[in-house]
Amino acid sequence: MSNDNDALAEATIFSAVISPHCSLTPRGFLVLMLCLSALSFISGIVFISIGAWPVFGFFGFDVLLVYFAFRANFRAARGYEEVTVTPCELTVRKVSPRGSVRQWTLNPVWVQLERIVHKEFGIERLFLVSHGRRLAIAGCLGADEKASFAHALSAALGEAKRGPTRTVLQ
Repeated sequence: MSNDNDALAEATIFSAVISPHCSLTPRGFLVLMLCLSALSFISGIVFISIGAWPVFGFFGFDVLLVYFAFRANFRAARGYEEVTVTPCELTVRKVSPRGSVRQWTLNPVWVQLERIVHKEFGIERLFLVSHGRRLAIAGCLGADEKASFAHALSAALGEAKRGPTRTVLQ
């Protein structure tokens, strides 16, 4: 009998993995860099031909800046957040781009979802609030995605607060 209660109490009500948007695929990045390099090289040759040879180096510098900006974006996209709600606990697990893990486990009965809403742009920030402490979540999502996530998480927290239920089959 206790096995049924344990299984019922640990049933997952809600589970989400939130990851940052990656601007390009690796292949798209390669194509972009090849096109940008070719365009920069051709433009540099034009400037060399008219006698403005120092400009050629600046075109290469621009390509390097774009390369490093995209590499930073790809590196940041390796981080993610996992949010799981069961009738007994709410778990938030944040994994940084370097792989370090931070995890919080909260009682869903005491958790409230706080939204900071801008009248023009929609939901700007989401926080889980429990016992006077706030935990920021879903920071990498856009306003519409945050609204959808907040709706689903609120419904899951409401279900967790009602407690585990059993369905009687006849």
